[in-house]
Amino acid sequence: MGWFSDDSPQSGSYDQWQNSNPREHEASFAHELIAGAASYEAAKAYEDHVARNGQPPSHEKAKEILAGFAGAFIDREVETKGLDFIDREKAKRQAREHFDSVPGNQVGY
Repeated sequence: MGWFSDDSPQSGSYDQWQNSNPREHEASFAHELIAGAASYEAAKAYEDHVARNGQPPSHEKAKEILAGFAGAFIDREVETKGLDFIDREKAKRQAREHFDSVPGNQVGY
């Protein structure tokens, strides 16, 4: 996987998120966990998008696409698992930070 591999912290967060109830976690931990899960899920969706539509014109555009996929995942999870507005916004911010930390040369830009 181009952005986050199956052994990345984001992948671990995704696995843990999918197999847990967020109410079991402290609120400050829930947003970190969902951000990692969203980052991983967004990376998978991004790779599917690139396979269908080709590479975006720039690294910045790729990060925007990833942030959109992560935001959609977070919104869906917040609605289905009962998190609050603050957890949602913190998770979105942290997911964006995950993407911003990936150097462009790691994904072919």
